Order: sequence, then structure tokens, then C-alpha cells
Amino acid sequence: MSVEPAPSPTASHHVAELGVSRPVDGIDIDELRRSPQRYVNRELSWLDFDARVLALAANPQLPLLERAKFLAIFSQNLDEFFQVRVAGLKDQVAAGLGKTTADGRNAATQLAEIRERLLGLTAQAEAVFQDEIVPGLAEVGIVFSGLDELDDDDRKYLDEVFERRVFPVLTPLAVDPGHPFPYISDLSLNLAVVVHDPVSGDRRFARVKVPNLLPRFVVMPDGERFVPLEQVIAAHLDVLFPGMEPGMHYAFRVTRNADLTLEEEEADDLLEAVELELRRRRFGRAVRLEVDAAVSEEILDLLTRELDLAPDDVYRNACPLDLGGLWSVHALDRPDLKDEPWVPITQPRLTNPDPDEPVDVFSVLRDGDVLVHHPYESFSSSVEEFIRQASRDPHVLAIKLTLYRTSSDTSIITSLVRAAERGKQVAALVELKARFDEKKNIGWARELEKAGVHVVYGLMGLKIHTKTTLVVREEAEGIRRYCHVGTGNYNPKTARLYEDLGLLTADPKIGSDLTQLFNLLTGFAREPQFEKLLVSPSTVRPGITALIENEARLGAEGRIVLKMNSLVDPAVIDALYAASQAGTSIDLVVRGICCLRPGVPGLSDNIRVRSIVGRYLEHSRIYHFAHGAADGGPICYIGSADLMPRNLDRRVEALVPIERPELLARLEEILAVNLADDVLAWSLRPDTTWARVQGGAGVETHRRLEDLALERRG
Repeated sequence: MSVEPAPSPTASHHVAELGVSRPVDGIDIDELRRSPQRYVNRELSWLDFDARVLALAANPQLPLLERAKFLAIFSQNLDEFFQVRVAGLKDQVAAGLGKTTADGRNAATQLAEIRERLLGLTAQAEAVFQDEIVPGLAEVGIVFSGLDELDDDDRKYLDEVFERRVFPVLTPLAVDPGHPFPYISDLSLNLAVVVHDPVSGDRRFARVKVPNLLPRFVVMPDGERFVPLEQVIAAHLDVLFPGMEPGMHYAFRVTRNADLTLEEEEADDLLEAVELELRRRRFGRAVRLEVDAAVSEEILDLLTRELDLAPDDVYRNACPLDLGGLWSVHALDRPDLKDEPWVPITQPRLTNPDPDEPVDVFSVLRDGDVLVHHPYESFSSSVEEFIRQASRDPHVLAIKLTLYRTSSDTSIITSLVRAAERGKQVAALVELKARFDEKKNIGWARELEKAGVHVVYGLMGLKIHTKTTLVVREEAEGIRRYCHVGTGNYNPKTARLYEDLGLLTADPKIGSDLTQLFNLLTGFAREPQFEKLLVSPSTVRPGITALIENEARLGAEGRIVLKMNSLVDPAVIDALYAASQAGTSIDLVVRGICCLRPGVPGLSDNIRVRSIVGRYLEHSRIYHFAHGAADGGPICYIGSADLMPRNLDRRVEALVPIERPELLARLEEILAVNLADDVLAWSLRPDTTWARVQGGAGVETHRRLEDLALERRG
């Protein structure tokens, strides 16, 4: 089965632009091939991705609560962008580092361009919230209410809520000679209050933190009206400052540098080092101040001075701060305002005719590999069931697994604990440095250790990002190894929201490779040899580069289709440029960051780039090469590695080849649907702007893959 190239959006589709046009006409191609301009800036490309998320919030064809959800995702994405990416750039400026990125920009230039882009994006987000989502929800009975819109009964109810649930957890903090300016924690919502003393006549500044333990919005008794929590607090400032006269008050929010800075080489205990850095994270440098647009210059000057921020770090907001709180609105029981729920099916080969009994996974895998595609196919009845059966099977001797991110509702932790209690050898490689999940992972690690599981806390200098499980089973014929290699985390919650793939197999060569990999991760080894897997940081980069070059040698006969989250690595991009110049047809499906410029005559005219953004988060990595197999036929690799320097050089990643014809056909079908999409798809143009692809076929990736899953079930 061949994967046909994606149609050109400019040839047969109506195109909606995203971003400001950046002309490429008149650029000397020979000069461009050597110029940093052949790359797109990583940070600006990420902002383009979040703009595509915002476009979903602005899409009137989507259900209203789904639009609110996408606005929440957009807001939370920006929070992390400031915590990590902007914070890193500010550190470079503060350190006086003049280094430039592959696209030729230094840190100061990037910060200025980010600021310009963000002012437009945040203005769009406010307009979507105020002019579309708020009035749209009001029409169907879900009302965002201000205090001035409430009657006496409503106010009495809010008085009771404040007295019972809010007031006991508030701590007003004054600023005066005896009380220094308080520490403002990362992403906390606060009220800046001016308080007047009627006796002395003094005016003082006070800060009231809005507790993050409470819901972002107070729900009125009818269940369909919402009042921002900070407004409820503001209405009761006289209770917080008895005998004083509260005056002007404004909401504000601070974002801080939240990236861990581990000196791993000096750490005697990685667990203790991560715990120390988590405590330090609370005191990271401030990088952004979000504030009520009506804030007085007096208060703004005080906040920026005390937080050591510049005017360009301030973002004024005309709507409630922290729209991530819209998740609580999305949680309303209003199915009429949401997407129709999808119930994942059990992969047909893992279905037992007796519905009361699970299929014997080991027997199935002895008959052949199984490919699972989440969320269309169930994570619970495939991956979790595989590990559950391994934990109970008396013939299983050992279970080894990597944990990067997981959730509290997973059965995997329980299965590992039970397996250890039954005397099996269980090893869990818990990555303590998984960003923003460090605290959770420390908890899992300690729980597993208490049960007797061998826990390894990552590796010095490398993050363990691979998604792999190895089960060792004693059978009549001898020891057999069963494996899972996936593209997504062992997390049942995200498996219902993220699009991911996984291979379940008893292939002895893959089993041998995983044995080598786990021995490398838990013990000491130098340059282990892998027969089938590509493993970072040793063989993913040369392996993928060699496959690209192989297709390039075939010229116009070559064909490459790559699906990933991000494409950043300059060396891989240059290899793709070279293949395009050799005549090889290349399609890239990149959800997020793409630093390659497609469609530039003489440089990348045979490369097309598209992004699928919709109901599910596209998360799988599929690397398809039409002539990459040993016999000259097609091959696909799936796994955890994106084509970014961090994945190729600074993480432990694993890609597994998919060789069985029926499974290869499944992957080609997924890619074909992605390339035919004319509903969710965006196309990257030579001037680095993104354009929505709108055609007449009406192919919507997520709906089409749901339909195909139902067809396979029969």
C-alpha cells in the first residue's frame, strides 16, 4: 500500500491564513541553503502551534464546551511556555550569552518577537472568550456572572459560601515597614488591594492570595451560573481588613521560572537532588505578570518593582485571569454542548468470545504481533491487561518497565506491586526529571520501593523517555520474552485523550534488544548492540539519517512520510532538504514545532508539511520509508522519539520497526487518513505561515479513525 502525497492547499483548497506573511520571493536559493533562514525559529513555531489550538476555540462549528476546553488548553500551554522557554531565554540574556539559534536569532531578539506575537494571540483569546464563548454559553443557560448582575438572594448565597469555604483559608498580607513584600508563588492568582486606615490616614498595599485549593469559579445554586472566585473575595474585603477601608483592588498573577536546574554530576542521590530542586522551583525568578487591564499605575509600578520585572513582562487582561480554569466549566454535565463521547474498542485480536473472560495475551502474542492504536482501541484491555496478566501468571519470572508519566487511576502500579509481592523480579525505571511530574514520580517510586520493586531513578545526564515493558516468562520450550514498545506514556488518562500507538510482541530479537536496553539502564554497559531497535542517544540519529539518505539515493522513486510531535534537529532537517533536492517526495505530519521550511524552490520543493489539531492530541511517531526494509520494501518505525536534539542526543528513546505486512498496512492507513484530512489539517507554507486546509472531501482524521476502528471490530 502506498501513501499518496498530501494535496497542495494552494492548488485545490480554499486557504485561511494564520500569522503574518513572511515573503520568500527574491531570496537567492544558493544563499538560503547556507543561511540560517532555512530554519524556522523553534519558539515562534511553538507559538504558531498554540495559535492553531486557539483557532479551535474560535471555531463556531465546535460544541461550546469543547471551545471552552480549547481556550483552557491554550492558556495552560502559554503558562508552560513562559515557565520553561521564556524563562530560559531570560536566563541567557541575564548571563550575557550572545549565542544564536540555528535560525540566527539571539535570546533578546527572540524575546522581542515572542512579545509581539503574544500580544496578538492574547488579544484574540480575550475576544473569543468575551465575544463568543461567554454570550454563546449564556444563550444555553450557562452564565458567567459579575457581582453587579446578582440579586439579593444570590449575594446572600455568596456570603454563605465565603464564610463557610473561602474565608477560613485566606491570609491577607500587608506591606509596610514591618511587613516586607510577600513572596508570590508561581501561577498563583492574587488580589492587590489598597487599604486606607481611617485613624492614621495611611494608605497601605495588601495582597490576598486566591486559594488554588478552591475551584476557579463559584457555581451558583442553579448549577449554571459562575462567578469568578476573586470577585467573591473582593466583595468581602471589609471582612478581611476589619476597621480599615479597602479601596482599589486588582487581580494579578505571576509566572516564574519552573525548569529544574540539576547539577547531576555533583549529586550523590538523584532523588534528594530532585526534591531539593522542587523546593527551589517555588522561588524561581518571575518572568511574567498578568494583571487586570484596569490596574492603576501606582499598583503596577509597585508590582513590577518588587517582582523585578520590566514593562515588556507585563500582560494586561480584560477578561478573568487564568482561563485554564475553564476546565471546571467543561466538566459540567451538559453532553449537548460536548463532542459525542467515544468508547474505545478492544483490539479485535485481544477480544475473547467469552465476554466475562479476558483473552490470554501471551497465547495471542505467540501467534503474532498486535498493534494497538489509542484512543480508538482500549489501553485498559491491551497494555494494562498485558501487565496485569504478567503480574498474576505463575510462569512469569520478571517484569521490567519504564515510567515517565502515569496517573493515579492506573492499574499498572498495582500490578507491579502485586508482582513483587508474589516473588517476581520487578524493575521500574522511574524518570524523576519528567517536567512537572517530578513530585508524582517521587511518590510512585517510594510506593514501589516499599513493595520490594527494584526502582532506578533515571540516568545521570539523560532522561529516560522510552515507553517499554519487558516480561520474561518460563515456558515448556524455555524462556520467552514478551514486549511492549509504545509512543505514549503508561497513563490511562492520557490514553483516552492522546493519539498513540503500541506494539505488543513476542519477537525474540526485540526481546533480546529490550533485555540489552534494560541492562544498560539498570546496570553498566558500553555501546550495547541492538539488532532491531533504534535507541537514543546512540542509534536513532544515525538510523533515521541513513533511512532518509537511502530514499534520497533513489531520487524520484524515493518516498518518505514522517509523523511526529516536533521537528527541530538541524542535521535531520538538512538531510530532508538534500532528499528533496534529489527529487524524493516527502510528507511531514508535525503536530507542534516544525523548524523546516517546505515548498521553497530549489531547497524543499518536494516537501509538504501539515499539522492535525483537533479532538485528540496527535502524539504518535510514525517514520515510514518506502524502501527502508532489507528487501527494498517499505518499513515503519514507531516509538517515543521526536526529531529534536533533546530526543536524539539527551534522552533514552526507543523506536521499533513494524515489519509484518498487515501491521504495516495499518500504519500506512493512518498516514493516508492524515494526509487526506481537509477538516482538521493546517499546511505550512514557504513563508513559514500556517494555512488551514479546507477542501470538499470532508475527511476528518479523528472521526475517520473512529469509523475504521468500528469497522475492524465488525
